[in-house]
Amino acid sequence: MCYICDRVEEKFLNDPKEGDLKVWWIPQLGMSGSFNYPVKSIAEAKHMLDALAMYDLFQLEHRIKPDFANMGGLQVYEDGEWLEWENEYAYGIDEVDENGNCIEE
Repeated sequence: MCYICDRVEEKFLNDPKEGDLKVWWIPQLGMSGSFNYPVKSIAEAKHMLDALAMYDLFQLEHRIKPDFANMGGLQVYEDGEWLEWENEYAYGIDEVDENGNCIEE
């Protein structure tokens, strides 16, 4: 693993604090594990998830990947474990704006 990856993992993912956030991403369903990256806000999480999705789409369109089925989300560290993030109304990251407010349809 590269030096920067080691530092990120050591500082943010191996010793999480209550309320810490991380984006998780699985670029191909069926694989074990996920890519995890710490974020500081809902807005940062949404940007990261959008970038990861667009990167997968770019790879498909340019025939780098023959196909894919990806998924990702946002987790929060609470009571000693990583849980899927929800706002106070139980809406997930795909259902809120960059401030965590529900998106009106």
